[in-house]
Amino acid sequence: MTTVSIIGTGNMGTAIGGIVTAGGNDVEFIGRDHAQPLTGDIVVLAVPHPAVAEIVEARRDELAGKIVVDITNPLDFATFDSLVVPADSSFAAGLAAQLPDSKIVKAFNTNFAATLAQKTVGGLPTTVLIAGDDADAKQALADLVTTGGVQAVDAGPLARARELEALGFAQLVLAVQEKIGWSGGFAIVK
Repeated sequence: MTTVSIIGTGNMGTAIGGIVTAGGNDVEFIGRDHAQPLTGDIVVLAVPHPAVAEIVEARRDELAGKIVVDITNPLDFATFDSLVVPADSSFAAGLAAQLPDSKIVKAFNTNFAATLAQKTVGGLPTTVLIAGDDADAKQALADLVTTGGVQAVDAGPLARARELEALGFAQLVLAVQEKIGWSGGFAIVK
């Protein structure tokens, strides 16, 4: 059994927690209170990207040695018209540079909370795309999500986080413009 610490108690954190517990694992939900210790070997950052800097600053030492899952979509929330990272990089890559002693994995940013909770997208199984440089960290996360009832696909090294963030951005824009619903999105057929 694995314990997962989820920082963030919103829709995404709750949906991810549901998948983790459905697989027989433990979840601890952590709000913005930095006094509560992180006991999980896997830490999910289920917060908007601007909140990550404060978490990293407050919990840098605690995050060392842990698998840190970045679910953020680093978009300009004021305009919804662009990502706020350089075109040749990703938010996850920046996070990896800030936390060199952690195993950074990009995942869940191409999923909506409803598709994680329902475990389907348009009648197909929900698939979590996972990018990272540590094979064991990616496999640990893939095992968690598959035992929880959704599919996992290894999307490659952390460098692929750039494409995952672009895909997540495109999906969010479509939903905000009401061209797709919040229970819709992209599905992968294996």
